[in-house]
Amino acid sequence: MISAAAGKSKEEFLRDMKLYALGDIEQRVNEMIERRCSGEPVAYVLGEWEFMSLPFKVEKGVLIPRPDTETMAELAIKLLQSRTGSGCRVLDLCCGTGCIGISIAVNIADCRVVLVDNSMRALRTARANVLRNHVSKNTTCIEADAKSAPPMLLGKFDLIVCNPPYVKSGEIDTLDTSVKDFEPREALDGGKDGLDFYRAIIPRWKTILKERGCMMFECGEDQAEDICKMLRDEGFESAAAYRDARGVRRVVAGII
Repeated sequence: MISAAAGKSKEEFLRDMKLYALGDIEQRVNEMIERRCSGEPVAYVLGEWEFMSLPFKVEKGVLIPRPDTETMAELAIKLLQSRTGSGCRVLDLCCGTGCIGISIAVNIADCRVVLVDNSMRALRTARANVLRNHVSKNTTCIEADAKSAPPMLLGKFDLIVCNPPYVKSGEIDTLDTSVKDFEPREALDGGKDGLDFYRAIIPRWKTILKERGCMMFECGEDQAEDICKMLRDEGFESAAAYRDARGVRRVVAGII
């Protein structure tokens, strides 16, 4: 918080500590501490967060990147690295900050990534993160609704990654204060059973996958089996769940 209040990285702050007017910094730090004590997440207080060892701008109204989601980013990168050829196309649906798609773009230099969200605030944040992580040459952002059919002329993709809202509507008010009172409900609420977005996305967005294309989702702790069945019912092969660092079946992927 102190380095953020000074507008410097931690390394810069420690290097130049004697040069700062500490009175001004102290006031900003105290304001940050008050916000944190009210329950506001540190990421919003700082205005940034780290994901896959990369820096991401974060602002209120946009979901904060989480370590659990790194599981999907890592799996996506491994999948693309294992495939021969170049110029693969990746769609990050419900992109939020763009953390998944941008992490892929950073690690797979010859891929083309499209970030999609229906929130203009999220897209503004994603565009800022594209610039911050120097992937503007191979990454673009577009507005679209994940529950509707894909926009025309979007083209075909080798991989669709998606971290949709998946919290059950009735469970949102039981979440930690830092989540339920500060993070956007529309990025959390997945309907009565948490599966509304999966039901809408799988049949609609599978139409823009290339042959042997992959659709990959993050999901809640008790949802993997239901989503695997949805994928199989829509013609996906090898639908399987993958565990995160805590042993939770956090990611589901299928190949069409």
